[in-house]
Amino acid sequence: MKRMLSLIGVMMLISAPTLLFAQATTLDIYASQGNLNDVIEADTLANGTQAHGVYRLVSRDTTYKYTGTVTATGDITVLGVLDPVTGRPPCIQAAVLPDGSLPTTPFTLNGAGIKGKFQNLYLLALATNNTTTGAGIAIQVSADNVRLTVDNCVFDGWQSFAIGYNGNWDDFFITNSHFRNMVHPNQWYIGEVIRNEWPGEAYTDTMSFVGNTMLCINGYAACPVTKWYTRYFEFVNNKVLYTFKNPFFIFNVTDAKINDNVFYGNYAGGVDQTEHPWWDNLWSPDSTYGVIALQALSDDNKAQFNPADPALAEGLRRVEVMNNTYYWPAALTSFWDNWNNTQTNKIRTARFMNDPTIAMFADGASYPYLVESGNVNRDPGFMTSIDPALLNGTTGNDIGLLHYFEQIRSGTAATDVWGYGITQVSGAADWTPTWPLPEAASLETSVDDHPRTGGAPESFALVQNYPNPFNPTTSIIYNVPRAAAVKLAVYNLSGQMVRTLVNERQGVGTYTVQWDAKDQFGRIVASGVYLYRLEADGLVQARKMLLVK
Repeated sequence: MKRMLSLIGVMMLISAPTLLFAQATTLDIYASQGNLNDVIEADTLANGTQAHGVYRLVSRDTTYKYTGTVTATGDITVLGVLDPVTGRPPCIQAAVLPDGSLPTTPFTLNGAGIKGKFQNLYLLALATNNTTTGAGIAIQVSADNVRLTVDNCVFDGWQSFAIGYNGNWDDFFITNSHFRNMVHPNQWYIGEVIRNEWPGEAYTDTMSFVGNTMLCINGYAACPVTKWYTRYFEFVNNKVLYTFKNPFFIFNVTDAKINDNVFYGNYAGGVDQTEHPWWDNLWSPDSTYGVIALQALSDDNKAQFNPADPALAEGLRRVEVMNNTYYWPAALTSFWDNWNNTQTNKIRTARFMNDPTIAMFADGASYPYLVESGNVNRDPGFMTSIDPALLNGTTGNDIGLLHYFEQIRSGTAATDVWGYGITQVSGAADWTPTWPLPEAASLETSVDDHPRTGGAPESFALVQNYPNPFNPTTSIIYNVPRAAAVKLAVYNLSGQMVRTLVNERQGVGTYTVQWDAKDQFGRIVASGVYLYRLEADGLVQARKMLLVK
């Protein structure tokens, strides 16, 4: 069984993609060369096989267009070259087809056992005419045993899924990426980050999300399971900021870590009378609803998890839910109360954990390896400037979450959406999306990003460096709540270690470390985005910083 619990396993997130594609030849592609799918499909040898394994997108002054799907049956890497000053990634968007329709999917991985890597890209659902398709999926995985790695990418406006899959025993490693405004105008249960597609009968090997942000998502932040089995699920150090429906569909996970995340405004649409009591629950009716919602395994799941003795399966489940922050702002909870006081289609609202899940974690005899601790209901502090526009809307068909709620729950939703800083395509030949992202400055800092005073730190925490951008020195602060072996290191986006800043056992406290971005000869290293990673006591946190010379 694959586990991402050890330091070695976590380091694979950085090192493995480099090894996987180290022997692949690279082709640089400029946006002016033509449609991206045409350029890659034409890149073949005489025998029809792909000539290159790595495609570097180097244009940032206009977008890359596609008119059809790049279908990979062998290993493939699509690598964006970031602007060295601003960190802007190359953007990919659909072109309008001659009949006025839009292509739905830019990339499909359709070879058993292949490896796909996507890094430093802006994947935009809006086409050149500022419209999108409700069937859009940015990356589709349609074969068994595929390994998909996504790092430092933006997925903007996908109304169906950012990532969809129907192959068996696929692996997903998603890091440092941003999913925004994934809202379908009248189907409130799609607009999802990743989905085991309908009817949800694919087995999943590993799904790991580390260091990502999901802002304004209708449906799931992660859906690795429906009916069938997932070997390992990891969701660590992510921000999930407003989902209309439940952020997870993970009720039958057996080996999982859900630690050090921020859940803000999740399940904002509640559950109405048409959905209760069977919303996303296959084996028994729901009584209450939660961000974290587990249930007992089906007989098939028990047999898959512990074939030697399925009767013992429940007691072998290992699930951690630790050090998460969750919060619902007063503007949203007051709206819920008013709705239920005045409308006949009343809703049931969610808590952090539903009743069955609370009971499972409290039953140490039946579930000795379920661990819940350090989860707090607290405002993280970084949504103050975002909330008003997001909840109430701006202009056009961005009507805000609250009005969208009214349309959905009254059955009148048609073409309106909600979100924050919704992208609008101008149609100019040199158009590119807003950069930095409209929410970037607000999300850089928060209450949780600053070490607490007046006592020992409550949890391991890695703070955003300051200043950022910087040249050539910057400070990094981190918390150590209990004595542990601590490693803090800087990496480039190729996964190469640039500098080890800390590698020792440290006691409880808040630490400040400075990185002077010079090599051994006193020369400042190359401008660009770097990752700094804190590893301590089995926990890994990572953040990005920008060096500008």
